[in-house]
Amino acid sequence: MKTELVTRFRNVSDAGTGIEMVVWRVPAPVPPSGHGYKYRLVYVVDGERAVGFDNERGKGDHMHLGHQEAPYVFVDVDRLIDDFIREVEKWKSGH
Repeated sequence: MKTELVTRFRNVSDAGTGIEMVVWRVPAPVPPSGHGYKYRLVYVVDGERAVGFDNERGKGDHMHLGHQEAPYVFVDVDRLIDDFIREVEKWKSGH
């Protein structure tokens, strides 16, 4: 199996505010994640990350809320996107 793009969405204004989501299906998990996906979802405000979900090699599944980082429990891609959008909406409404 090769790496396969599952979804890619980008809507970022010239002012540097918006959303980018990229999810790949990968042939082997990205350690220490135990699932077959590599992902990066980010909400940027004025060029700075406000909300982010990713599974960086060596760190595993986690999320960024402002300057705080917390573990994230990956269930599936649909849940990932729903959880990300929910956190973005919370951020937009003042956290």
